[in-house]
Amino acid sequence: MPCPIKRVHFEDQPFDICDEVYEPAEDTFLFAENLCVKKGENVLDLGTGCGILGVLAARKANFVLAVDLNPHAIRCAKQNAVLNNARSKMSFVQTDLFSALNDITTFDLVLFNAPYLPSEDHGDTSWIKQAWAGGPNGRQVVDRFITQVSLHLKMEGRVLLMQSTLNGVEETFKKFGNQHLLAKVKAEKKLPFFETLTLIEAKQY
Repeated sequence: MPCPIKRVHFEDQPFDICDEVYEPAEDTFLFAENLCVKKGENVLDLGTGCGILGVLAARKANFVLAVDLNPHAIRCAKQNAVLNNARSKMSFVQTDLFSALNDITTFDLVLFNAPYLPSEDHGDTSWIKQAWAGGPNGRQVVDRFITQVSLHLKMEGRVLLMQSTLNGVEETFKKFGNQHLLAKVKAEKKLPFFETLTLIEAKQY
């Protein structure tokens, strides 16, 4: 079991944060406040981190697959699933985005609090940096996600993607459109220094 270094709460549910795992921040809580899961849905939680979104989704979902590149995050998310009595509805896979999934694996809802902040490569390869760093324009991981996600959506499936105005919301709308997904802003939160957190919902059309 990983040793927690901090505990945070969302509503009445506790989540332990372990070393080398991204701590839920304003983007996480904006996502959680606007997370709408329908009863019986199958959900994919990419970049699960401590597992907060996956655990919350499991309250109504039939099944949640939580994925993260970070092995520490997978262990931490499992621990939080147990802590919140959600383990029976959740499975966990350490992988990069959709790499471990075959093309016939589809979901009603795909969640992704993406690494979206512009970043330069200064030799920092820490797990924490990988959780937020999106490359020079902040779109390195977001664009990979958009080009692949439609393969893993059911016919009426939908996507919830968190990003920032720092890496181009209109560009995201355009690229979703290229994949036959219609995108809109579901929720926003303005931050200092001209940045707005933006939760985007996309559906097939």
